[in-house]
Amino acid sequence: MQRHYFLLRRLHSLTGIVPIGLFMIVHLITNSSVVWGHINTPKLLSEHGHKLDAAGVTTIHGGAATFQHEVNFIHSLPFLILMEVMVLWLPIAFHAGLGIYFATTGRSNVKNYKWGGNWRYVLQRATAWIGLAYLVYHIGTLRWGWTKLIPGQMKWEAEHAGSTMAAALQGSTENITLLGLVVIAFYLLGVTSLTFHFANGLWTAAITWGITISENAQKRWGYACAALGVFLTAAGWAAVIGFAGLDYEEARTAELVVNNQLETSTMPGPMASDLESEILGNTNIPTDYSAPAGLAPSTSENQH
Repeated sequence: MQRHYFLLRRLHSLTGIVPIGLFMIVHLITNSSVVWGHINTPKLLSEHGHKLDAAGVTTIHGGAATFQHEVNFIHSLPFLILMEVMVLWLPIAFHAGLGIYFATTGRSNVKNYKWGGNWRYVLQRATAWIGLAYLVYHIGTLRWGWTKLIPGQMKWEAEHAGSTMAAALQGSTENITLLGLVVIAFYLLGVTSLTFHFANGLWTAAITWGITISENAQKRWGYACAALGVFLTAAGWAAVIGFAGLDYEEARTAELVVNNQLETSTMPGPMASDLESEILGNTNIPTDYSAPAGLAPSTSENQH
């Protein structure tokens, strides 16, 4: 390991940025659409054939509709499993494995430094452990089906992305439970740890690669990384709090509108039009609806 230490250090910093860091940016922005998706509500619902009232108002939850639309797009991508493995799982395993090695063999001497450099070193490793624990829980419960670790054993489903995510965080389909509050707090801690780890790692990577050599360059780059870290933390917190406060029934209705429009668009003209009118004109939409086999997005490749 020591013979290739120089190379491994650079590969470690590189994989933390590309593809892991880029994926996290897209992932957090996508998940936070449960909040900012309201801005896109009129356009999105119009595209899916849902008509607004005379004042341009709809009772459909725009955030849940936008999030479902994004999830459907992700699950429509070809070779999704292959992309998961090559772009996500292998880089994460490589980065985490090397990170564990560096964290267990590195030495810190905080008291010998006046400034915060070595404290960042300590925080970088602390957030790495917290972030790793969070990723194992997040991916395990939502992607690998470890539902016994979710309050109420709620299962995430791609065709009901927002409602089941809300239930998994809240611990119930009706209200937030005590264990749900614990999970929400852990999510906030985990997201914050990952965004700090990425932003601080981005700053040190520029030094490692010889991009920011002077003190002024490092300071300017530090401001940019701090701004990115604040933005990503805000996006992550918006997503967690958005799902924690999302009404299960409202989200189900929004998902039904989006998913049914996707299904009817594959049918012959008259049949699609009649079915769309029947569904979108029905105010008593069942909350236990599940899309017919072959039409719903696959749940085998979980991206959230």
